[in-house]
Amino acid sequence: MAAATALEAVAPTGALWGLVQDFVMGQQEGPADQVAADVKSGSYTILQVVEALGSSLENPEPRTRARGVQLLSQVLLQCHSLLLEKEVVHLILFYENRLKDHHLVIPSVLQGLRALSLCVALPSGLAVSVLKAIFQEVHVQSLPQVDRHTVYSIITNFMRTREEELKGLGADFTFGFIQVMDGEKDPRNLLVAFRIVHDLISRDYSLGPFVEELFEVTSCYFPIDFTPPPNDPYGIQREDLILSLRAVLASTPRFAEFLLPLLIEKVDSELLSAKLDSLQTLNACCAVYGQKELKDFLPSLWASIRREVFQTASERVEAEGLAALNSLTACLSRSVLRADAEDLLDSFLSNILQDCRHHLCEPDMKLVWPSAKLLQAAAGASARACDHITSNVLPLLLEQFHKHSQSNQRRTILEMILGFLKLQQKWSYEDKDERPLSGFKDQLCSLVFTALTDASTQLQLVGIRTLTVLGAQPDLLSPGDLELAVGHLYRLSFLEEDSQSWGAALEASGTLASLYPVAFSSHLVPKLAKELCIGKTSSPWLLSEESDMARGDGPTKCSQHLRCLQALSAISTHPSIVQETLPLLLQHLRQMNKGNMAAGTSEIIAVCQSLQQVAEKCQRDPESCWYFHQTAIPCLLSLAVQASMPEKEHSVLKKVLLEDEVLAAMVSVIGTATTHLSPDLAARSVAHIVPLFLDGNISFLPENSFPGRFRPFQDGSSGQTRLVALLMAFVCSLPRNVEIPQLNQLMRELLELSCCHNCPFSSTAAAKCFAGLLNKHPAGQQLDEFLQLAVDKVETGLSSGPYRSQAFTLLLWITKALLLRYHPLSSCLTDQLMGLLSDPELGPAAADGFSLLMSDCTDVLTRAGHAEVRLMFRQRFFTDNVPALVRGFHAAPQDVKPNYLKGLSHVLNRLPKPVLLPELPTLLSLLLEALSCPDSVVQLSTLSCLQPLLLEAPQIMSLHVDTLVTKFLNLSSSPSMAVRIAALQCMHALTRLPTPVLLPYKPQVIRALATPLDDKKRLVRKEAVLARGEWFLLGSPGS
Repeated sequence: MAAATALEAVAPTGALWGLVQDFVMGQQEGPADQVAADVKSGSYTILQVVEALGSSLENPEPRTRARGVQLLSQVLLQCHSLLLEKEVVHLILFYENRLKDHHLVIPSVLQGLRALSLCVALPSGLAVSVLKAIFQEVHVQSLPQVDRHTVYSIITNFMRTREEELKGLGADFTFGFIQVMDGEKDPRNLLVAFRIVHDLISRDYSLGPFVEELFEVTSCYFPIDFTPPPNDPYGIQREDLILSLRAVLASTPRFAEFLLPLLIEKVDSELLSAKLDSLQTLNACCAVYGQKELKDFLPSLWASIRREVFQTASERVEAEGLAALNSLTACLSRSVLRADAEDLLDSFLSNILQDCRHHLCEPDMKLVWPSAKLLQAAAGASARACDHITSNVLPLLLEQFHKHSQSNQRRTILEMILGFLKLQQKWSYEDKDERPLSGFKDQLCSLVFTALTDASTQLQLVGIRTLTVLGAQPDLLSPGDLELAVGHLYRLSFLEEDSQSWGAALEASGTLASLYPVAFSSHLVPKLAKELCIGKTSSPWLLSEESDMARGDGPTKCSQHLRCLQALSAISTHPSIVQETLPLLLQHLRQMNKGNMAAGTSEIIAVCQSLQQVAEKCQRDPESCWYFHQTAIPCLLSLAVQASMPEKEHSVLKKVLLEDEVLAAMVSVIGTATTHLSPDLAARSVAHIVPLFLDGNISFLPENSFPGRFRPFQDGSSGQTRLVALLMAFVCSLPRNVEIPQLNQLMRELLELSCCHNCPFSSTAAAKCFAGLLNKHPAGQQLDEFLQLAVDKVETGLSSGPYRSQAFTLLLWITKALLLRYHPLSSCLTDQLMGLLSDPELGPAAADGFSLLMSDCTDVLTRAGHAEVRLMFRQRFFTDNVPALVRGFHAAPQDVKPNYLKGLSHVLNRLPKPVLLPELPTLLSLLLEALSCPDSVVQLSTLSCLQPLLLEAPQIMSLHVDTLVTKFLNLSSSPSMAVRIAALQCMHALTRLPTPVLLPYKPQVIRALATPLDDKKRLVRKEAVLARGEWFLLGSPGS
């Protein structure tokens, strides 16, 4: 009875037997998943499944046996983690035996072994047993791709979990894998096989006598020649195979004797891809090779690289050849030498010098630059190589410079010298006497100074760059050299007419001033101060600096004065120099304000621009930033307050400080000086500046004996209220965590000024300041109160009265402030703005307002000014509001439609193109209609939006080619030059559409584009030539 009970417990249930029969005999796939699920749930055991499969596994028909094994394997793949060690042993023995079965059974057997290779309960020794069986019984390369991949997966799984056991096989494991891989062609399998070979080498498996065989079985694929089929679902690219194979070939020095001859052969071939792949592989190999591996092949490698650099027409091959030479030299440099060993580096570099040196003596010949590049590539590999090559090449180049008298030849030689000097910056030398350049210092300085005094601008430019590099060498230039260098830079900055030379001289002065502040303070700052003093008696700035340069009259008094200001800002790259240049600039501004020298708007703006550039340089150093802030801002505020005071005598000069352009320039200075302040220092500053504007507290201002009180919010005079722009620049650039004193009063005053003043500049400045503070204010009750006040003020102002325009401006800036921080109220305000598109008075301004909402500002609401600007606010605005704009356009009367088109065009023009492309089919008809709008702003915005779309979505745009050609050609004769240029650029971009679509329009377009060729504006003619040329070539061979 007991035996019967036990037999009954083991016997499969009828349900399991039915599932097995459905799978094996009924050829259904679903039962396998059902059996696996039942095993996972505990309904059956693996043993019961095997019992149920008994007759199928012993069936004389191979297909039936294969189906039985397949069912068991599929169950094991899902349930391998449930197996016990004893079960695994029996299953392994079963599967190993089945490897001898009919070839139809083998794929399912391999799937089962793959499942068992994943088992945690796999006993020791069975991994070796399985692999031996596979190596012995299975001819892998005769199997289909999927089954070969299964074999690779089994090997990968065992290498990951049973590494020590497999290493116990010694070289037999390597030999067995070589047999498995030999002849593999499928890229999916090759990626796995290359990874296995790499692991064999990198994890120190024994290769035994099979190093060459392992190399042969992988190198036969080099170089990779694979083009993925179209719509490849596996996504395997040629580059994936190249990198995987390169990782194998470059993984061990033991491949060197076989690989290097192969690389040399492929570099010398005619196939461009083979050259590139070989040079890149050589580059990778040098990271693991040493002198021993490279020794016998260095002459051949150098000959191949030299030939490619000298003769190739491909810049990529040249670049890879130079990179390979650099890696070869680095490899030879880092090898540790025995006392009696030959120094291969010296002999290798000597060969390079022997082959390239003589070409450097021929600056007009085509091999001079390839030779210089080869020498510089080798010199850049190590300090030893750099010293060796520099000490041999520099004397020759110095000699050649003096030997050749033509400027273009000297420029070539000096550019080569510059390349070698730059390489010296890579290496540091503790001992000053060890530096290779020390012995050539005097000759180099003489050569550079000669170049700086040459009549050739191009030679001067190279000389300036060389001087900068020489100055970057620690302790190389003596005080005398520096004095001469500063003198030359001063001369180039003020006496040379060529703008390239003085621009480069200013840049070099800034770089060197940060390294040698004492020299520039001693020799250049006094000269610049003198130039500013001369300016006091110079002729008035009645003409702009552009007119001086345009006339080509050279550095007149006016342009020299401008250069002096630019030089002062350019050299303000060191804190000690800033403490000299900043007082000079501010004193100069004060002198102009007192009327001691003639000045106009352009000169004051030029001084402010110099101050802003100094402020930008001070941002790198916290101490300099604070020094600039506490020195410059009180001075600027003092000058502005003084200018705003009512005077008995009319002073034109002081009123210049209150002009829009001058105040805008001062806004930039104050904003730049504030953004990088630490919160503590910003709090100290705000405690003075806000009371100045609210209470008229002028105690912290220098020279504060003003003839009247400063109350910009109460006084009502246009001069004082205009200075709210300076308050805006300061408070809207503060860090968000700085508390602003008297904030409630300040916000109410700004709100009143924004809507109740007849000066548009003042009201706009107040609105922007209010919006900037709203954007940074933390959420809470106070923010809600400010918003309610603002909404009430806007509604009152828009309802009626003379201040509708100011109320609209306030609405616009508040909307932008809230939009940037994703505040919920921004949606309501945007809807209100859309409603104004139909307003007869404000409609056009409301349309232009969408441009402001979508664009980045420069003075307020900027990330640099610590505003809260959320990511992808433009995309969100587009999603939320463009459908409403489209609906409004279709519902609007004919006379209002242009406003909707203008607003839509502004939104789309500033939207990231990847966001716009999916919506293009629905919006394109509106964009095309916008081109017919008479407003040139709408036309320009729409053209700017369409041009990139022609390049990025040619298929969609080609559906409207007839309309596009007609409208673009019409706009090419627009009264607006900007519209004409944009239309011609779009005509040029049209040639990117499919050629068959465009060919019917070719004669018409070529005739029409003849007209703008005679346009009175040069820029229009230029675009017409480019566009017409592309249309002429349309459809021609090779186009």
